[in-house]
Parts: sequence; C-alpha cells; structure tokens
Amino acid sequence: MSDCVFCKIAKGEIPVDFVYRDDAVVVFRDASPQAPTHLLVLPVQHIVSAAEVNDPSVWTLIMGRAVEIARGLGLEKEGFRMVINTGVQGGQTVPHLHLHLLSGRNFGWPPG
Repeated sequence: MSDCVFCKIAKGEIPVDFVYRDDAVVVFRDASPQAPTHLLVLPVQHIVSAAEVNDPSVWTLIMGRAVEIARGLGLEKEGFRMVINTGVQGGQTVPHLHLHLLSGRNFGWPPG
C-alpha cells in the first residue's frame, strides 16, 4: 500500500532504528516506547490486521522472529510481552499487522 507508513519503513523510505531486517520481516524500535524495550515486528507484506491473516506462516514469521530477537537481546531472563492490537477498537493505530515486543518493566502481578 503506497501510503502505509509501515510499508514505507519496510522499504527503507523512512529512516528508523532497525534491529533486524530481511526480505520478509522488519524489526525496529517504536518511536513512542511504552517500555524501556519496545520493538515493532512486522511482515514486509502489507496485511492490514490480524483479522486478515489467511496464511498461518505469517504467524510463524513474526512470532518466531520476535522470540529470536528477544533471546538475542537477553530478554527471556527478565521476561517480555508480545502484543498484537487488531482494529481501531482493539487499539491498532497503524493499519499494517505488527507485533509489539515489550520488556524492561513489570507487566505482571503484583503491580510495581
């Protein structure tokens, strides 16, 4: 999609702090982080949301890469969260499937 900001990032048209990049998936730091580590993992292929995924290999691609990146950064020691927001009501702000990989603060119970 020509006006999709994530498609432009994946093509290298918008500079970001890439953590990982190949022909199928890109991983970069979120511009408005909600945790000390906040990465976005997305397929290069434009898919609007999780509700539109018809090929299960898409999940293997983004979830697998997210876990590999988390392990590479040593995040499994302290824990991490993976979140996929779907649709406006689900909190999705960019209409391109993406996974949030968050770590570095307490997301569990008890709070704090």
